[in-house]
Amino acid sequence: MEIESPEEILIHRKAVELELIDLLQETKSVFTIDDIKEIIYNEEGQDALTDIVAMFDTGQDMTEFENILDTVNDAWNYFPHKIIGGLSPVEILNSARNK
Repeated sequence: MEIESPEEILIHRKAVELELIDLLQETKSVFTIDDIKEIIYNEEGQDALTDIVAMFDTGQDMTEFENILDTVNDAWNYFPHKIIGGLSPVEILNSARNK
């Protein structure tokens, strides 16, 4: 993964947010983008990731499900987590690489 500037991270985060909103609408989910952000922010392990994926599970085919997994994985990596000081994993990784 290449080092991204803080601005690039914010742009990517916003793009992922819009993808998630589209997926929520396509799957007619009762959940919101704020629900996803809250789960990621307050995560306490991998069960949180499973909870997010379940929000989109409508029995779609494998290709569609892979797209959901990719988008959820991006959200996990680009959205802030309380456990790492309100930063995203990408921000932590970039910070470590810049030292």
